[in-house]
Amino acid sequence: MQARRGELIDALGDGGLIAERDGRRVGLLFWRREHGEGAASVEITAVAVEQDAQGSGVGRALMLKAEAVLRGEGVARAWLMTTNENLAALALYQKVGYRLVALHAGAIDEIRRTIKPSIPLVSGNGIRVRDELELELVL
Repeated sequence: MQARRGELIDALGDGGLIAERDGRRVGLLFWRREHGEGAASVEITAVAVEQDAQGSGVGRALMLKAEAVLRGEGVARAWLMTTNENLAALALYQKVGYRLVALHAGAIDEIRRTIKPSIPLVSGNGIRVRDELELELVL
C-alpha cells in the first residue's frame, strides 16, 4: 500500500508495464484510472528500477512506453506524486515531459503522523522527507 494525498492506495493499480533485460525483470511501472473520469485521467502509482539497472535508461523507457500506451487508449492526462527528496525521480519525470503542478507542503509529515508512521524522517541522501510534489503530463 502506498500513502499519498492523505490516503492509502494499492500502488499496483489496474495497468502497467514490466521492463526486462536478458530475460530478467529490471523495472516496473503501474497506473490506475481515476474513478469517475473514465479513461480521461490516469495516475502513475509506481515506478521502480532495480538498483543495478538505475541510470541505464530503464525508467525513461518505461515512462515513454506508458505515455504511448495511455495516449493510444485515449487518456488525456497522466499525473503522479513524488516526495521532495526524490531527486532522481524528479529529474526523470521532468526529462520525459512531466511538469510540476502542485506542492503539498507538509503532506508527508501529516501522512507519517496519521496513516503511515513507517515513512522515514530523512532519506538516504540526507534530505528530510516532508512534502508531496504533483506532476502531470498532458497527452
